[in-house]
Amino acid sequence: MWRCILVLLLMAALPVSADARRWHFEPIPFSYEPCGGPFQGPCITEIPFPFGETLQVTVETVPSQADSAKYQKPDHDLDTIGDLFAELRSCWSPPSTDGAREGMQMSVRFSLNRSGNLIGPPRLTFATAGASADTRTTYLDAINASLNACLPLRLTDGFAGALAGRPIAIRYVDNRELKKPGVQQ
Repeated sequence: MWRCILVLLLMAALPVSADARRWHFEPIPFSYEPCGGPFQGPCITEIPFPFGETLQVTVETVPSQADSAKYQKPDHDLDTIGDLFAELRSCWSPPSTDGAREGMQMSVRFSLNRSGNLIGPPRLTFATAGASADTRTTYLDAINASLNACLPLRLTDGFAGALAGRPIAIRYVDNRELKKPGVQQ
């Protein structure tokens, strides 16, 4: 017993090399500690941070010029997440300006099966605060019509197997400049 204590005391008193201090492993996976501590080396994670399981995409009614390429419909079967997002963006058909609201945002969540069809109807998860029930209904109808016009999505076999059942969240942003009723420009 005394020998163990003596060995531990001697090990604690020995100088530790810089290499031994540089590699600091966290006992809790994916824990984060800011860089710059006295015993930390370069900020390189041993294990990458996990990604969420939800696939999320934002669709703007009027995309910026820099993002216009992301709104081009792919001319082949979908085999990447980027292709899927481009297809979903290209399907968006906003409501007419009569029932539209400037700055309106709405999010839906749904899943696809292996054949590229919806598993149940899209679920509304967010709508801009203060929007009337009629406005919400108008946008939800436009979202459902846009998705149904796109379906079934043409997925490759491998991508269909990886995508089937995973939740997909789309945030629609109506960033058009709409004329106010009774205001002439």
